[in-house]
Amino acid sequence: MSQVRVPPHIEAAAEQARTLAHALPFMRRYAGATIVIKYGGSAMGEEALAAQFGSDIALLKQVGMNPVVVHGGGPQINAMLKRLAIKSSFVHGLRVTDESMVEVVEMVLAGTVNKHVAGLINRAGALAVGICGKDGGLIRARKLTRTVQDPDSHIERELDLGFVGEPEHIDVRVIHALTGAGLIPVIAPVGIGADGQTYNINADTVAGAVAGALGATRLLMLTDVAGVLDENKRLIPIMTVADVERGVAGGQITGGMIPKVETCVAAVQGGVKGAVVLDGRLPHACLLELFTEHGIGTLIRD
Repeated sequence: MSQVRVPPHIEAAAEQARTLAHALPFMRRYAGATIVIKYGGSAMGEEALAAQFGSDIALLKQVGMNPVVVHGGGPQINAMLKRLAIKSSFVHGLRVTDESMVEVVEMVLAGTVNKHVAGLINRAGALAVGICGKDGGLIRARKLTRTVQDPDSHIERELDLGFVGEPEHIDVRVIHALTGAGLIPVIAPVGIGADGQTYNINADTVAGAVAGALGATRLLMLTDVAGVLDENKRLIPIMTVADVERGVAGGQITGGMIPKVETCVAAVQGGVKGAVVLDGRLPHACLLELFTEHGIGTLIRD
């Protein structure tokens, strides 16, 4: 019997069908699940990746999940501050935010960036609504305090970062109202204090706090690295909270990865079933993490 030649367009369609068949068990696993995605970094700045991100979030909603997006916007804030000739400084990775700067931060995060990210999802066929932590009392914030030790004198002093805050309470009612109506919340990391003061909050911290308050099934932290790496620079696919604590204490986890894994640990301890650090520069990173057996990042769990 001669072998039937399959036309290229049929083969391509068959490959798509195989992909869907392989993804189906994972779609069932996450049906109805809340997935919080922290979006930022290189993926946000590259047009093709940004469009893919929007379509991926739309797909998650269309197959029965409840995605909630929290975004950053550091490069966009820097660009606006430069245009306005406002000098910016950082201490231990946190932007010192004075009164004039917090207005710019709110304008960029809750305005330009927030509506752009929501627009990416809307253009992909879903319904996304951009909000910030001040809307509906979503994020009640308090002033962030940090103490540092002088390396020479070993004397501790408290840093004043201005209007930089941290979440004190997450009121999830506005999120439930949106997801219950079939909408996708897109959250800018700006909160409000008890005295009505606006606070700039780290987007990773907001994502972790929102995920914990929602009891999310997954927190996906899109970053610019593959995940947590071992001493041979190989990806560690799964870590427990205890593994992370040992890695930080022993110096295996260092630098900018420390606050990310600490956010993941806090989220897991707050009720999230699993938090993942993964490379947002990879095309369809969220789908690869959720719809494949082993995922592509580092899963942190109890």
